[in-house]
Amino acid sequence: MNAAPYPSFGILLVDDEPAWLRSLSLTLESAAGITNMFLCQESRDVLPLLDKGGIGLVLLDLTMPGHCGEELLTAIAERHPDVACIIISGINQLDTAVRCMKLGAFDYYVKTDEEDRIIGGVLRAIRMIELRDENRAVKSRLVAGGPAHPEAFADIVTRSRAMLSVFSYIEAVAGSSQPLLITGESGAGKEVVADAIHALSKRAGAPFIKVNCAAIPENLLESELFGHEKGAFTGAVALKKGKFELAQNGTIMLDEIGDMPLFLQPKLLRAVEQKQIERVGGTRPIDIDIRIVAATNKDLKREVTEGTFREDLFFRLNVVTIHLPRLGERREDIAPLASHFLEKYNLSFRKAVTAIDPEAMRILAAYSYPGNVRELENIIERGVALTDGDTLTVGDLPADLRQLSFDSIEGEGLVSLDDMERRYIARVLERTGYNKGLTAQILDIPRTTLWRKLKQYGLE
Repeated sequence: MNAAPYPSFGILLVDDEPAWLRSLSLTLESAAGITNMFLCQESRDVLPLLDKGGIGLVLLDLTMPGHCGEELLTAIAERHPDVACIIISGINQLDTAVRCMKLGAFDYYVKTDEEDRIIGGVLRAIRMIELRDENRAVKSRLVAGGPAHPEAFADIVTRSRAMLSVFSYIEAVAGSSQPLLITGESGAGKEVVADAIHALSKRAGAPFIKVNCAAIPENLLESELFGHEKGAFTGAVALKKGKFELAQNGTIMLDEIGDMPLFLQPKLLRAVEQKQIERVGGTRPIDIDIRIVAATNKDLKREVTEGTFREDLFFRLNVVTIHLPRLGERREDIAPLASHFLEKYNLSFRKAVTAIDPEAMRILAAYSYPGNVRELENIIERGVALTDGDTLTVGDLPADLRQLSFDSIEGEGLVSLDDMERRYIARVLERTGYNKGLTAQILDIPRTTLWRKLKQYGLE
């Protein structure tokens, strides 16, 4: 039986020099085991070949007859955004390389570069593409048998029963025009849930306006929401429509509704009950046809008791309520979310960080996440930005996470995470007979990262 080609997608090598094409393809095959390659000498043939599908990576020369390489790079990015491009050019100019990276190139090499550098870049691109495709497959499996319209939940990564039941509830209430209240801690994903509600509603083709009530000063919030007439106050030099009017026939999301000042709450109650608003300085009511989605991280019942939120408004907004569990209550989502953010920031930073090492993942899985999903995203973004390897390690995590302590895997009581990593590296070194190359391979980190950690932990 013939082995499956590596990688699973095709790599298109584009250059008008047949000798260079043959040399590059032989190098990739012999040094990296890459066999799934296609050779192209004409720039005009590139897009038609990509249109046929099956190509995931293009190695593109910039200086080919009949087509500007930068124009072709732009066309590939627009027509086939999932196809990664590596430039391998005879042009050794920094400004050209910078332009290509801005146009979306994954990396840029000069033909005179060492073979190992070019091979390493190709392997990083392959890992990035495989990671992206794997994450997409995971998302598809997670929603299989779940919501009837998984496309509406594409931005919500989950495998927890709690969140999948939220999906079903969203689908059940999305078609209604009743006010809807989303509750949950900051960073739990209230805004992406509101996006899904609007996308599934009958108002999906109409405006979706979002307002953060806590982010706008009290003296400006009334005008921002309801608009004002010309001359209503100093500085009101022209009529201004508010967010409610701009959301006509669509949806308005009032985020952090618990921070809305008391003096404005009667006007909001009128908008909910009578579907009418009045601009600041206005004398006539304006009919509105919108759905109101409110969101808060506060306990509105307690706010009512304390007199900071109107009871009648609370009951009108609380007709349909969706509560989002905090990330600490759905720990099975931490790993897929981490993988999702790894993919996202690989693309943002043009990196190929393909994995999170077991110790770092153990820390991430055990952390309490007071900032919920948003905090996990920030941790992964920082790690991808700062790491110099293809694996996120304990050292790439924020200092406060590194200072946490866990039970030692050897049952020796509590140890710091740095000490745990030092012990782990020392054990692997010992088992490999202090072969640093093999140690780096087992740890799945670059040799440069291993050398840095050996120096850091005094293990040279």
